[in-house]
Amino acid sequence: MITWVYRAVVLAACPAIVYFQITHTKQGFAVGLGVGIVLVALEAMIESIQLFNLVAGAIGCAGGIIAMKLLDYSVFQVNNDSLNQVWDRYSALRYFSLAALGTIVAFRKLPELDSLDKDLLERGKRRGSEMKVVDTSAIIDGRVVDIAETNFLSGALIVPRFILNELHQLADSEDALKRARGRRGLDILARLKEIPSVPLKIVEKDIPEIKEVDGKLVRFAKELGAKVLTTDFNLNKIAALEGVPCLNVNDLSNALKPVVLPGETMSLFVMKEGKERDQGVGYLDDGTMVVIEDGRRFIGKRVDASVTSILQTPAGRMIFGKARGESAGRVRGIEPA
Repeated sequence: MITWVYRAVVLAACPAIVYFQITHTKQGFAVGLGVGIVLVALEAMIESIQLFNLVAGAIGCAGGIIAMKLLDYSVFQVNNDSLNQVWDRYSALRYFSLAALGTIVAFRKLPELDSLDKDLLERGKRRGSEMKVVDTSAIIDGRVVDIAETNFLSGALIVPRFILNELHQLADSEDALKRARGRRGLDILARLKEIPSVPLKIVEKDIPEIKEVDGKLVRFAKELGAKVLTTDFNLNKIAALEGVPCLNVNDLSNALKPVVLPGETMSLFVMKEGKERDQGVGYLDDGTMVVIEDGRRFIGKRVDASVTSILQTPAGRMIFGKARGESAGRVRGIEPA
């Protein structure tokens, strides 16, 4: 409605201004009406053009004029009179041609910047196994930086916009713990951005039909043909059900823990008493909790224990052993899954 009011005002005002302010003739009225028609036509044309394209065209036009100015300077430096005369004769045509060329190039090519993410998605469908979609938990955890710095990660790390938004919400939270986690996540992303061997890409992608972030992440990775990088056990299970490969940093950490074999000896500092009678509890260098039978009397001391057997359970690896020398006893160690 407003558009039609504008057009009517322009078509009425232009001939009226010319007729009453410039000349009281039919020719003046016709000229004013022609100007109004041109303005309405331009308005209709601009309405169908996106603002980004208009800005791109203006930048391209300005760039063409600037380029011609530089070319003028180069030609005049030659100091050839005949060349300068010909160059001046076609100055208007030169400026118009280069401005038009700059406008059309910018108008056609600058919008392609918006398609870079689409190209990334298309490449991902062909080489998605090299891409990893990073979950919020893996970003906050921070160990992904250490893995990337050791060049054990190949391909690009992809962070969808909804994951970045979740980090922003955590960083702005009123809860101090959530705020600290969110800010740590943003710091980790900044560190990942500085690693040249592992490109980090923020993708403007959302899946509005899915509300949960985990669901969005799994769907996005499935569409991309990429893997999910996470520390979230539940997300790992969801990804497995959806048929999406998942890289769990915790699984990698557990796999890289030192292997303890029967007959080996470990040195352990007993820190506290255990749950059972006369038990002592200590920790290996990798954080594994070790429970020593009859080790309560050695709290605050270091003992050497010999491994006798190993039992693998769904909850982790259990190690049985005996303390050597005067601290002989049974040792049981539990590594979390």
